[in-house]
Amino acid sequence: MRIVLFEDEHVERLYPITVSRPAFAITCGGQRLLDLLTELDADLRAIVRPYLKSVMEANRPGITDTASLDDSPWLLVNARLAPTIAARESLRRLIRESKPGRWSVDGSLVAALIDRATAQRLHETPAQPLTEQVAHLEAFTATDELTLLAYPHDVLQHHLASINDHLEERISRGEYRQLQDGVFVAPGATLGDYSVVDTKHGPILLEEDASIGPYCFLQGPVWVRQRSRVIEHAAIKDKVVLGATTKIGGEVEASIIEPYTNKQHHGFLGHSYVGSWINLGAGTCNSDLKNTYGTVKMQYGDEKVPTGMQFVGAVIGDYSKSAINTGIFTGKTIGVCSMVYGFVTTNVPSFVNYARLFGQVTATPVEVMVATQARMFARRNVEQRTCDIQLLHDMFDLTRGERELGSVPPEPLSL
Repeated sequence: MRIVLFEDEHVERLYPITVSRPAFAITCGGQRLLDLLTELDADLRAIVRPYLKSVMEANRPGITDTASLDDSPWLLVNARLAPTIAARESLRRLIRESKPGRWSVDGSLVAALIDRATAQRLHETPAQPLTEQVAHLEAFTATDELTLLAYPHDVLQHHLASINDHLEERISRGEYRQLQDGVFVAPGATLGDYSVVDTKHGPILLEEDASIGPYCFLQGPVWVRQRSRVIEHAAIKDKVVLGATTKIGGEVEASIIEPYTNKQHHGFLGHSYVGSWINLGAGTCNSDLKNTYGTVKMQYGDEKVPTGMQFVGAVIGDYSKSAINTGIFTGKTIGVCSMVYGFVTTNVPSFVNYARLFGQVTATPVEVMVATQARMFARRNVEQRTCDIQLLHDMFDLTRGERELGSVPPEPLSL
């Protein structure tokens, strides 16, 4: 069996999260769909947007090679599938039943089980929309377990609903030492002196070489990934996942932080998604609750979308930065490679310096971000590859329309 993840025409609705990564590489509930499906014991491949292909190949060689065919069937899976354990098990049943067909939800293709002939046509006519190429298959309605991430706030919603399940399964399968009731640690992980833990609502899991400083408060469920560091006096609580090699301080609640991001100093982060290679300056805080206590509506381009959620914080794209004492209003998005200052009262385009409080919103040249990336990578002993630089250029071109719509002047910025 071969599983082929594909990105459909709606992947752009997940911007700014999916500007820099395929939808199957979004952390949600502590897991990425890419990692979750490796447990199905199948040959895993992916069809991604062209500009992401070189980075994906560098990170996981062979992942985008769908040319080689064999006699086994293919299971096509939408990259926007919410990475839940229930979804994985539902796909496992489809594989076991081996019944060709296509499964959809709200008009979007979720999965399709295809034979070798259909797979051959996909390879020979890649420009034809995938939904058209599988239209001849018998149509089925997807089960409730197979749900798609439609907008960025859906990532947060599914994260909150699924983190306990993911943690419990991880703990049951791993080799962890139970440090105290509900606190599980991998080799090399440490819990600082005088720390206080609360596991009434879920476990706390510290992966290999993760460290918690002294005088911290941790309220489960919390998942701290490899080599991450929680600074002394921090409060990490209620459904937080800290990605690998992050450095986190202050108060964090119900949030996802992707790898290599720093939030080292005091300040509140709540009900938010924070991408990779981000730095939040000291005193940066976001609001995750309206003053009216009503449900939050998110502005995505020209569309205003009700979330149905009372608590929604910020969605911050990869490589963005905040200055000291930055305040981010409820339900705001910040694009990739942007730098924000003062109060963030509106959505922020990608590749801008946003200081609207001071009357300034200017474009950030891509060369500045290339130089910044080199410095950040060097600090973490990560090699800056040609594909990493090219991705910045591609993202800059891809998001040009955001800056034009926002009437952002292309003012140069010093390296």
